[in-house]
Amino acid sequence: MQDRGLAAYIAELLGTFFLVFGITLVGVLFIAVGDNASFGSDFAVVGLTYAFILTALIFAFGGPSGGHFNPAITLGAALMKKIAPVDAVIYILAQLSGGVLGALLTKGLLEDEGRAANYGAVSISPLLSGNFAGGVVECLGTFLLVLAVLSVALGVRAVKDWAPLAIGLTLGVVGLILVPLTGGAVNPARWFGPALVSGEWGGVWPYLGGEIVGAVLAFVVYKFVIAPGVDDGSRSEPAKKPSTIPSPEA
Repeated sequence: MQDRGLAAYIAELLGTFFLVFGITLVGVLFIAVGDNASFGSDFAVVGLTYAFILTALIFAFGGPSGGHFNPAITLGAALMKKIAPVDAVIYILAQLSGGVLGALLTKGLLEDEGRAANYGAVSISPLLSGNFAGGVVECLGTFLLVLAVLSVALGVRAVKDWAPLAIGLTLGVVGLILVPLTGGAVNPARWFGPALVSGEWGGVWPYLGGEIVGAVLAFVVYKFVIAPGVDDGSRSEPAKKPSTIPSPEA
């Protein structure tokens, strides 16, 4: 279990700040509001922004902290025993603070334009049947994101050189699919910051509860499905001992 320090906490705050700022900014600029929101929005730009900004931030700030920027990912790392419980709590507080600061910057830059979009705050779409369906959507999206992190960054056979790109692309795909339904938060800090700044909470439990359940399920699937398979596949046959053949007598 790696020791964390002040540099890691600051990296998590800054990374989450830039992540939430970028996501809320692109949400205000490219997601339409009103009756025809689904038809007037450019979700491709939003999904690509999700992918690019998270990849860049993991490369930039991942060294000191591991590049979580998401309490759900920190929860998964804590369940994997990759981070101490005390550090996990400080990480989450830093992430929530970064989320609020990122949303405040979006509000400061786009106060008039952002008011109609609640400064990037997320909410459950009328396309879904209600909060339960929204919670399921957020749970599935968080599950995919956290599972990607556990598999490529924290697992027994992590591919750390490719991890930032793999995680960023996962968030991009999740964004493309889920933004029209729930805003594609899959991150309690991304939900909390704009919600606090705008006062539009969008239903608390679909985001908070759905994302926590998604993170826990990702850990369970990794531990009992993926990790055993990786262990079995990586086992090599034990080297055979050279046979001892007695030398012929003279």
